Amino acid sequence: MEIIEKKIRKDWKEFILINNYKMQVNILNFGGIITKILTPNKYGKMENVVLGYKNYTDYENDPFYFGSIIGPVAGRIPQAKFRLNGKSYQLEPNEGDNLLHSGVIGFHNKMWDVKKSQNSDRVGIKLFYTLDDEKFPGKIHVEVSYTLTNNNDLILDYNAKSTKDTIITLTNHTYFNLSGNLKDTIHNHYVNFESDSILELDDTLIPTGNKLDTTNTTFDFRKSRKLGDGLSNNHLQHKLVQNGYDHYFIFHKKDENNIIVREPTSGRKLTITTDQPGMVMYTANTLEEGLELTERTSGKYLGVCFETQASPASLFYKDLPNILLKKDEVYKQKTTFSFEIE
Repeated sequence: MEIIEKKIRKDWKEFILINNYKMQVNILNFGGIITKILTPNKYGKMENVVLGYKNYTDYENDPFYFGSIIGPVAGRIPQAKFRLNGKSYQLEPNEGDNLLHSGVIGFHNKMWDVKKSQNSDRVGIKLFYTLDDEKFPGKIHVEVSYTLTNNNDLILDYNAKSTKDTIITLTNHTYFNLSGNLKDTIHNHYVNFESDSILELDDTLIPTGNKLDTTNTTFDFRKSRKLGDGLSNNHLQHKLVQNGYDHYFIFHKKDENNIIVREPTSGRKLTITTDQPGMVMYTANTLEEGLELTERTSGKYLGVCFETQASPASLFYKDLPNILLKKDEVYKQKTTFSFEIE
């Protein structure tokens, strides 16, 4: 097990976690950004399975949130405002009149303090940041740990505490592509998870409060389904997000949920285990073309995000798991990305 620390620019550092089987995860202290994950294909070749910029300065103003920690509130807040305990909070919109991924005060563009850890079977870093901004209630202290094990598990632990009642739902915005070194799009990725409903979106991608039954649609992943099925489907919900997926899926189980992703050509299998109540699956429908990535220029459908989280729609619709964090209570969530070959 090994941690390599590299200075990138100014006070930016990259921490490279390497296990005994040469799996590698690269993370910046800026935004907690995962810049690279190297895993073997079925022939033993180590390749990168995430999207990252060739030039690290492109992370500084990244509208696509590559690999970053998202919060304090992941997802969209309509009109960039909410009420809590009888008080209104107005945030700065960054997507029309709405707020996406907390905007300018989001964790994706903050410098995090870092503490390294290592023992015989795991290596990792813990990132620390305190948000003290009047636009969100309370002083919110956040810790996010990245741990790489010798079982090829990447474990993300999220912890937070606030000095006042506040709202929080954290996630990671890594774009996965299991073909390796971005050789292909995600059309032939097969995905499987237990969910029978999504949150319906309006034409500004804000949840309407309605839950749509996924049975007999391209949103039903209870049996393994190829992502390509929904990238060219005429369902209105696909068309609203520019042909693909950018929807919140509500999980069946409350304690532990698994998402299984397979890419047959490489033989890679990714199992995502989470205690979150749902996730946004986003298939890079709006990813700009021509960005210089590590292996090639970017394009539509080049990656897929599995944003495990609660939904900010719960601020407006009471039958969803809420994102309220009470004063001095602890927010604690975990998502594990496990890599293997078949």
